[in-house]
Amino acid sequence: MKRWLPNLIGFQLVWMAAVGGAAQGWWWAGPAVLLVFAIAQLAVTRSRASDVRLMAFCAILGLALDSLWVQAGFMKFAAPLPDPRLAPIWIVAMWVGFGLTVNHSLSGLKPLPWLGALLGLLGGPLAYWAAERAWGAVEISASVWPFLALGVAWALVTPLLLWLGDRWQPDAAARPAA
Repeated sequence: MKRWLPNLIGFQLVWMAAVGGAAQGWWWAGPAVLLVFAIAQLAVTRSRASDVRLMAFCAILGLALDSLWVQAGFMKFAAPLPDPRLAPIWIVAMWVGFGLTVNHSLSGLKPLPWLGALLGLLGGPLAYWAAERAWGAVEISASVWPFLALGVAWALVTPLLLWLGDRWQPDAAARPAA
């Protein structure tokens, strides 16, 4: 089995548990599956320190960005704990899970930041759209602005995370500066 496949499957399980759980009012489902995914991933990785840094960075970034979307009136999340004015715990768990993909299932994008930006531009808004339409976990304002903002944000965030994942790898100190 490809080494990146369990990581990809683990993240998809986090995504589905978080979104599906939130739609049912089970804010804890995503964080619970994330805990299992993180323990399993960190147990087998050689980039544990980098992964932990990425997880922490994604938690802060996700809380900030998704809280910004709420404050801007772009979206309203189901199961809005701890505060409806902030990004909920379950979506922060998804961000943390995404951070765990950077050095693993997304590592092939590290030398291709333009492709990471393109995938972020399209995939970011698509994920929120699916969370709204298929699951009912988020309510997105009926205008084009939320999707444009999401696309631009993810087009910037994805290459940034890939770059950080590369810089924070254990062998990064041995590489010449780019």
